[in-house]
Amino acid sequence: MTQVPMIELDNGVSIPQVGFGVFQIPDARTQEAVEAALEAGYRHIDTAAAYYNEAGVGAAVRASGLPREEVFVTTKLRNGDQGHDSALRAFEDSRRALGLDYVDLYLIHWPVPSQDRYVETWRAFEKLLADGVVRAIGVSNFLPEHLDRLLAETDVVPAVNQIELHPTFQQRPTQEASRKAGIAVEAYSPLGQGADLDDPVVTAIADRLGVTPAQVVLRWHVQQGTIVIPKSVNPQRMRQNIDLFGFELTDEDMAAISGLDSPHRIGADPATAAFTQFRS
Repeated sequence: MTQVPMIELDNGVSIPQVGFGVFQIPDARTQEAVEAALEAGYRHIDTAAAYYNEAGVGAAVRASGLPREEVFVTTKLRNGDQGHDSALRAFEDSRRALGLDYVDLYLIHWPVPSQDRYVETWRAFEKLLADGVVRAIGVSNFLPEHLDRLLAETDVVPAVNQIELHPTFQQRPTQEASRKAGIAVEAYSPLGQGADLDDPVVTAIADRLGVTPAQVVLRWHVQQGTIVIPKSVNPQRMRQNIDLFGFELTDEDMAAISGLDSPHRIGADPATAAFTQFRS
């Protein structure tokens, strides 16, 4: 089984560098998918309240027979639940849905600057950390200005900033601001939702090394020290996406892939995103 490196977060908690994301997997299929991922060797599962599949994740963790401490589980707070007291209630809802005594990493899913609640929300996260029901707290989609405000107005530095990050959208200022503050960078949509895999730069490297384009891109992330959470419901691809440690990209390969950067994001802009993430 592939041995995935651990990244030590700023509070001493260790997170597997390669995880399994469950975004857009229906809850009815989530348990099966996560069980397959755990069988393939993943020990880091990333979900969110807004994905409406926390129950499937928790069921898979319990059904796996693995000791709870061997599976790192991340979930996230919905935008519409921001605020101090509402965040505390929402966390209990997530913990109940997961069926777990604690969560390894809890993230504010988006800053939603228009509602100006992420600072008070973070104070609720600090309470959850102090109470021992989460092992680490972090943020997602936070831009440098949002990080600066948290660092200035609160006590605990986020352990992680999970952002859209792939070869054609690298968010270098946000990466730099995060790492400078001691915040680990985690990439969602690490393959550009598949769009980056057809680039001739990527395919040429994959052909030369005898690996898949997805493995090339994920290895590019790994060699930069980034945490990645690829998603697939195909067991063969699951295994390929975690099998990243039997080859290495050269400096020239790394530079060529880094040269694909562009200003074009796939997801929403954190500066303006304001959806609640509640089902209509």
